[in-house]
Amino acid sequence: MKLKTVLLASLLMLAKFSYAQNFKLLRFNEDYSALKDSTRTFYNRLKYLPLSESGRTYVSFGGELRAELDRAQHEDWGASNVGRNIFLLQRYQLHADLHLSDRIRIFGQLRSGLENGRKNGPRPIDEDQLNVQNLFIDLIPYRGMDDRMTIRLGRQELQYGSGRLLDVREGPNLRLYFDGAKVAYTSPKWNVDAFLMAAGRVKTGVFDNPVISRKSSLWGIYSTHNAAKMLNIDLYYMGINRDEARFDDGVAAETRHTVGTRLWATGNELLYNFEIGYQLGKFGTADIRAWGGSMDIAYRFANLNGAPTVKLRSDFISGDDAKGDGKLGTFNALYPNGGYFGMNPQAGPANLLSIHPNLSWNPVGNVLLSLETVFSWRQSLQDGIYLPDGTIRLGSSNSDSRYIGTAYISTVSWQINKFLSYNAGVQYFKTGDFINDLIPQHKDGVFISSLLGFKF
Repeated sequence: MKLKTVLLASLLMLAKFSYAQNFKLLRFNEDYSALKDSTRTFYNRLKYLPLSESGRTYVSFGGELRAELDRAQHEDWGASNVGRNIFLLQRYQLHADLHLSDRIRIFGQLRSGLENGRKNGPRPIDEDQLNVQNLFIDLIPYRGMDDRMTIRLGRQELQYGSGRLLDVREGPNLRLYFDGAKVAYTSPKWNVDAFLMAAGRVKTGVFDNPVISRKSSLWGIYSTHNAAKMLNIDLYYMGINRDEARFDDGVAAETRHTVGTRLWATGNELLYNFEIGYQLGKFGTADIRAWGGSMDIAYRFANLNGAPTVKLRSDFISGDDAKGDGKLGTFNALYPNGGYFGMNPQAGPANLLSIHPNLSWNPVGNVLLSLETVFSWRQSLQDGIYLPDGTIRLGSSNSDSRYIGTAYISTVSWQINKFLSYNAGVQYFKTGDFINDLIPQHKDGVFISSLLGFKF
């Protein structure tokens, strides 16, 4: 603990006297080659350390320290009478980015996720004491004036679109990773990725996660086209295979194909994001026919103090119409961003209808306040509700109630400087008729979170 304290203090001193670019969600997307001719401060050497006279061979280092203190009250709505849970989550990450030339690069990242204090032990998203998060090689067989092709082999994080289907999951203590290969083409108007992956599996010990699987469980093509100033178009296909998929309809092998499109833009005032997808495939002997979509529209009052932004988001995601009818209608959102459905999401993107009004405001420069309400209903009365990772949470149990509940959320985010940030939030979840039907001793849930993060 003393070593961690000394390290954190040293990094805070580093933050005071150093320059930093904005850190990316995927750290391997950061480029520090512009520091080649900059003033040789300690921080600049850390971010750009030349290994050859020309500077074409260099290495860059970076990392993250994050501590999160959470208080959860009735997070299971009183089903198992856990009551109050107060726990601490810690995340430590360290990476090295080695550029051997303009066409060969190796990126490696270690991560440690720790949990202390949960009465019922760490969740799958909480603890992995030490593991390899990223370890891949990039090969660039083609490089033009303004376009290039990259082949990426090894362990890597994936993030596409708004994270509705494939997200790195920054919110939980443990981020997702995959093992496999990706071919990426980038140009001013088009980005196209094709990938073949096996999902990473997590154990809580030190370097005990299973090594690269020989069986691919995720594959697809994702493209983004910059069609006009206020119009971007995403087109995608993704396939997934699971040996034991669990839905309210039962347990069976699943092979599922998703095709979809997304229209979006982020302007100074108007922001929008419309997405729709359709799924087909096999669940055991049953046919899969499922659909899902979302609509986000926001307006930023850029000329007002603090640029308040009003946003309305809605989700319409299919559930199963009838058990044992030879068809499965439950949508599988693959590996989504759970934060779409609340700070501590109570229902995930399957068999779901939801509406999310949101108001955000910057009262002072680097502070963002946000107020949000999430209303949730079941799309089908013959299907249950699911967690953000697709796990069945409550079966339908012949309830004829559609209303799941309402989450009331308030958050504050403070970017203290380019390295240090603080986030806090409160969520109150009012249970609806469906939960009340299934849990006689039902209780409303309260979740309070406080997070301090440092990146370098």
